[in-house]
Amino acid sequence: MKSLNPQIHLVSRPVGEPVVDNFKLLELPLPDLQDGQVLVRNHFLSLDPYMRGRMNEGKSYAQPQPLNQVMLGGTVGVVAASKYAAYAEGDTVLTMGGWQHFCVLDANQRGSLQKVDARQIPLSAFLGALGMPGVTAWYGLVKIIAPKPEETVVVSAASGAVGSVVGQLAKARGARVVGLAGGAEKCRYVQEELGFDACIDYKQHADVKSLSAALKSACPDGIDGYFENVGGQILDAVMSRANPFSRVAMCGMIAGYNGEPIPMSAPQLILINRMKIEGFIVTEHLDVWPEALKELAALLTAGRLKFRESVSEGLASAPEAFLGLLKGRNFGKQLVRLI
Repeated sequence: MKSLNPQIHLVSRPVGEPVVDNFKLLELPLPDLQDGQVLVRNHFLSLDPYMRGRMNEGKSYAQPQPLNQVMLGGTVGVVAASKYAAYAEGDTVLTMGGWQHFCVLDANQRGSLQKVDARQIPLSAFLGALGMPGVTAWYGLVKIIAPKPEETVVVSAASGAVGSVVGQLAKARGARVVGLAGGAEKCRYVQEELGFDACIDYKQHADVKSLSAALKSACPDGIDGYFENVGGQILDAVMSRANPFSRVAMCGMIAGYNGEPIPMSAPQLILINRMKIEGFIVTEHLDVWPEALKELAALLTAGRLKFRESVSEGLASAPEAFLGLLKGRNFGKQLVRLI
């Protein structure tokens, strides 16, 4: 009898906010391993905001998540069996294993899996600070914002997997860093643990005028760089305090992930302030990953790059954990432990 592989499929597309019923837990037989393939037992599953966009059928920067197939997602795990010489049983690997216990991968396909050394770095970190979120933070900050010493950089979703790394990298470059986060506990963490110069609890501000006033107080010399994860009211408030020749790295727009319109209240500020606004997808810049990972690994092993994780237990918990992530209930990188 073949072994069964628990997995979660997307079975319907959300209308507005996603719900648990959009997903279904199944157990399917594991296929036989063919020559050139590797079987990986996933240990951790990454949950990320970009997954919400892929649940839709409309045009985006990535193909929609197919219905009635395993939800796509990054995983780290251990090779359980191999019919490819470069990978041996027991190797720790990073891959897009999806929402399932096991994945079978064609090792000949470039980028399908990558060995990682988890002897000095926790395995889960390769899905966060030393993975796609960390490189996303590095690219947006270094290649788009490019802060100079003493410039002011603002980061939304500052306690999250990406924003927390952005702020620490900016501080390492001598910038003044101000975060935006939801709740007093997250703001304390951003300042006291991560070392941001200030953090604004956006939940305490009901409108753009109030949030703009808070930014004026926290950024007396204006804003030179902004790492955008949210959009909406926060973006409008930041735009109102932006300096001439400021730079904005557009990473995420979670305010509109459920299909809501995201109007900009004063787009003329882009021209008035001669602002540079650039959207990016980090997987389109694979050439810089080695440089980014080298710096991130050095900072992490030296204890100068801190990160926090929210870990949900068991595959069945993934849908609820994902919905919580979209509502900001996570603290740091959201993971699911599978073993």
